Amino acid sequence: MAFADLLEHVGGMGRFQVASVVLLALPVLMMASHNLLQNFTAATSDHRCRLRWEANATGLDPQDLLRVSVPRGEQCRRFVTPQWWLLEANGSATNTTWPETEPCRDGWTYDRSVFTSTIVSEWDLVCSSRGLKQLAQSLYMAGVLVGGIVFGGLSDRFGRRSLLTWCYLQMGAMGTCSSFAPTFTIYCLFRFLTGMAFSGIVLNSVSLSLEWMPTRTRALVGTFMGYCYTLGQFLLAGVSYAVPAWRWLQLTVSLPFFCFFLYSWWLTESARWLVMVGKSQRALKELRKVARINGKKEEGDKLDIDVKGPGWSLGYLAPHPPSFRFSTSFAYYGLAMDLQNFDFNIYVIQLVFGAVDIPAKLVSILTITFVGRRFTQSFALILAGLAILANILVPRDLRTLRTALAVFGKGCLAASFNCVFLYTGELYPTVIRQTGMGLANTMARLGSITAPLVKMAGEVFPALPFIIYGVAPVVSGLVAIFLPETRDTALPETVEEVEGRWDWRGWRTRGGTDGAAREGESCSRAQGGPGRPEDLGS
Repeated sequence: MAFADLLEHVGGMGRFQVASVVLLALPVLMMASHNLLQNFTAATSDHRCRLRWEANATGLDPQDLLRVSVPRGEQCRRFVTPQWWLLEANGSATNTTWPETEPCRDGWTYDRSVFTSTIVSEWDLVCSSRGLKQLAQSLYMAGVLVGGIVFGGLSDRFGRRSLLTWCYLQMGAMGTCSSFAPTFTIYCLFRFLTGMAFSGIVLNSVSLSLEWMPTRTRALVGTFMGYCYTLGQFLLAGVSYAVPAWRWLQLTVSLPFFCFFLYSWWLTESARWLVMVGKSQRALKELRKVARINGKKEEGDKLDIDVKGPGWSLGYLAPHPPSFRFSTSFAYYGLAMDLQNFDFNIYVIQLVFGAVDIPAKLVSILTITFVGRRFTQSFALILAGLAILANILVPRDLRTLRTALAVFGKGCLAASFNCVFLYTGELYPTVIRQTGMGLANTMARLGSITAPLVKMAGEVFPALPFIIYGVAPVVSGLVAIFLPETRDTALPETVEEVEGRWDWRGWRTRGGTDGAAREGESCSRAQGGPGRPEDLGS
């Protein structure tokens, strides 16, 4: 019988599947806390040059001392010598030549009314060093990229659960170490390693949830995981408001991963993967365990598995370049990591950006289920790009309209993300699913690394970053039209099965079939059934 039918045979969407989804979803609640954490740990407060003298040493009022020491509105320079003439009633008009200034040689003073401490205020990442703030986020995203390459291939070789357990431990340990980092360099190193763990958690959580789910519930489970990430954005806003010191905030969002590491030993390895790598007896043991938990012990005892090892080739990865993963991530982080640009309370904006995901993902699950993956992916990307491009034409003084367009664009990108994790997992066969998803994740991380660096282009031409952020998803939305449709289609097990289903344009071939009619090389049979083995697909 097909693997999807086999899952129904041992309970379908039973107690085991529900418990697994809940356990996999809990860490996802904390994923946004790490991905978007730098909005708060690296927030830039109002700042000015630190003064040479204390107010009580000169007998002046602090405001008068500031007036003679730092030009009004200046954040990066100060007067070389005190300008006492500025204390006169018409001091601002008596001198026709502006006095000589110098850089802030003694450091900066920061407004700590909102954020008591950030990496910006601790390591003075302002003025000539302000680019280091974007570098820190790009290095974190570089870690996510490397993690996709490393952990994607390793999980195809060593299994989903073992890599997921390791990544929980690495996320907790490296996040904790980041909170105690003595220098900016060490901080970036630990954040890089945290990003690697993030990627491993995402890849293996998606695969485990997909590969144990019946076909009819895959879209629903994928959306549920997406909503957990959305709730995590609300959680981040609340936690960051309650913990304004960056070291304590970093520690608070990292410690829960040690708990996830402890209970991850209960998670069950993917039976699909076990069959594909030839560990049929262990796969049979896991399936019987699932049947027992789901109250189908008798059906589980009848199962037997016979396997022919499938061949596979990396050549299959080439026909499906996941450019939409790059553009979704690129535009998403271009908006989500620049909350201070909207001139609203940063905590409120974080809540609004999280709230828009709720209707966006609801609409996406409806179109994914009843229209198709390809339409949802393409339409969401094109709408997001057009919203970002439209924002360029809105005057800066219309803050509400600009924010509304950005929120709409972010919602479309959230719908795209909701679809892309499910869609990518369905495009690749089990034998190379993690490797393929690792490649797609690499493209996404290239986008997230590039996004903060493109933001620097705004210093040359303010609208340029938004032009780039807008064009990329529109182009990728058009490219996504040529991808295969996977709605109501069984998960493929082998490369040959995929090549038999679709041609290069994404259309079903004459020999291809819908649903579970065409299956892979693996075989399954019930001991009490026919004497011949039957195809084990998805």
